[in-house]
Amino acid sequence: MGTMICGIDEAGRGPMLGPLVVGAVWSDDDGGLRSLGVKDSKMLSPAKRESLYDEIARTVPHWEVAVIEAETIDSEMKTESLNMIELERFAALAAMHPCDLAVADCPDPNTGRFAGTLSRMAGGIAVKAEHKADANYPTVSAASIMAKVTRDRIVESYREEFGMPVGSGYPSDPETVDFIEKWIKNHCCAPPHARTSWEPVKAMLSKGKNTTLDDW
Repeated sequence: MGTMICGIDEAGRGPMLGPLVVGAVWSDDDGGLRSLGVKDSKMLSPAKRESLYDEIARTVPHWEVAVIEAETIDSEMKTESLNMIELERFAALAAMHPCDLAVADCPDPNTGRFAGTLSRMAGGIAVKAEHKADANYPTVSAASIMAKVTRDRIVESYREEFGMPVGSGYPSDPETVDFIEKWIKNHCCAPPHARTSWEPVKAMLSKGKNTTLDDW
């Protein structure tokens, strides 16, 4: 048996619509994950991510995801940073199954501080935190895929919930911007699942309050 590694990564830090999802994958077989073709989820097509999601779920000893809804992010960001919100979920997942080492893709410029805090919060396990860990460690790549596919499926469900396209949820996506702007115009509030603590959403809300419908 090799070293049991818990790889941890997230999907959806930046979007203004939808959750932040943290994924964790436990494996003692990097070679097995490599042979599946895992890599940073951003480098894979949606179809490839979906097929890898099923393969990973079937072959690894354990995997977990934590979904942090937009409303929870808005509420928790009143008192703590996004990095700390993420750290709490990283730690909660890392502690769910035994591992020799947790490897985390690190959002903090200070990787040592992040690793130390994560180790402490997860009960003293060994932690390695690196930038680009999702590209360099197969278990972190796998965690990135589980998180990304989970988030994509949730955002896709909004299309059915609202009966219209909502895009990817990112501020750079015109479909998402259009959906939120129209919703605010028609309902005078942000749509469900929008992060109202995000600057682009705040700007749209304030524009909605300061203009009449004729100005849109």
